Amino acid sequence: MTSPEHETVFTYGAPALKYGTGASEEIGYDLTVYGARRVLVVTDPVVAATGWPARIAEGIAGYGIEAEVFDGVHVEPTDVSMQKAVDFARGTGPYDAFVAVGGGSSIDTAKAANLLTSNDGELMDYVNVPVGGGRAPAHPLKPLVAVPTTTGTGAESTTVCVLDVLSMRVKSGISHLRLRPTLAVVDPLLTVSQPAGVTAASGMDILCHAAESYTAKAYTDFTRKRPEERVPYCGANPLADMFAEKSLELLSWALPAAVRDGSDLKAREAMAMAATFAGLGFGNSGVHIPHANAYPIAGQVRDFHPEGYPSDEAMVPHGMAVSLTAPAAFRFTFDAAPERHLRVARLLAPDFVWDGDAAGHLPAVLINLMREIGIPSGIGAVGYTESDVDSLVSGTLKQQRLLAIAPRDATEEDLATILRDSVELW
Repeated sequence: MTSPEHETVFTYGAPALKYGTGASEEIGYDLTVYGARRVLVVTDPVVAATGWPARIAEGIAGYGIEAEVFDGVHVEPTDVSMQKAVDFARGTGPYDAFVAVGGGSSIDTAKAANLLTSNDGELMDYVNVPVGGGRAPAHPLKPLVAVPTTTGTGAESTTVCVLDVLSMRVKSGISHLRLRPTLAVVDPLLTVSQPAGVTAASGMDILCHAAESYTAKAYTDFTRKRPEERVPYCGANPLADMFAEKSLELLSWALPAAVRDGSDLKAREAMAMAATFAGLGFGNSGVHIPHANAYPIAGQVRDFHPEGYPSDEAMVPHGMAVSLTAPAAFRFTFDAAPERHLRVARLLAPDFVWDGDAAGHLPAVLINLMREIGIPSGIGAVGYTESDVDSLVSGTLKQQRLLAIAPRDATEEDLATILRDSVELW
């Protein structure tokens, strides 16, 4: 029987969901249900060039709703780029609803614009401590319809928006239940133009969402909370486990297939479903060490230009950054939940033969997949050396919200070991 000092309650939340080919054609109708008369469509220049945001805006207008388009989203958003979207929304509003069309960058930027046109204050007031003020929104936000065009971030399901704080060279976020989109519209057709490199990186993000959710600290292992203390990420629980398992099962074949042939609609549909399932899982259980490490890896990048992304600036895409320390991180967390780690390995690669120690099974599966789909061979391949480890650890330690979800407490020395072991994976 669970000790009265330990948690006995888990919570679950999710947006309304509309999934399937052609689902994006119905957004105008969906907005009428929310009583919207004027909406802001938020997207980035690359997605805007595909024509999808304009088509969606036209469909919305067909229902008598005025649709303004902001296409200035920055891939891997910063506090500066998000402020531009906020200023645009404040200057051209008010709006009854927001529609985000794009990857996590567009969805997260729309969350920020929605937050700061529904509540007073400035962006840094709401960014998680210790980077920002950690302020909670006092007022409800407007309806947000999230329309992902990449398969990976899960931003359409989560209560978080992520950004780089340029002056501090750190990646952080804003986290609150009110940021969760009202409706997620997942149309696999919108992902077909996604380049192979983007498919690979965002696919690894899905994988780590599911694997970290499944191996997270169990909700029953946390100290019991009062109702007002409950947070969106409550630890591994039976409902999140179910979604994570199905996501991993789909990824086992769909991720390599979608990277090989982006026009493979069956693989694209399975990837979109895997991303949706993973989001519905980790959006409630949480993620841990690989994601915590990803923040400084992306935030401290110097001169890496990934295939398939804008070439005018250095970046480590979020999903890639997450994956680069995942093998070493899962080896570290193995002892906390051996059967769960082995279950993840078997779901991802049921035919993979592993003769080594049990703790190395999942890392070997991940490395094998990363090599197959073209992910870099470690943090060394994106520009870091062992001399950077101390700085990266410092950035990881700022992600206490994520580290608290890890099934095994990680000291500063543990994190340094994980990062050193990730300089060269193969």
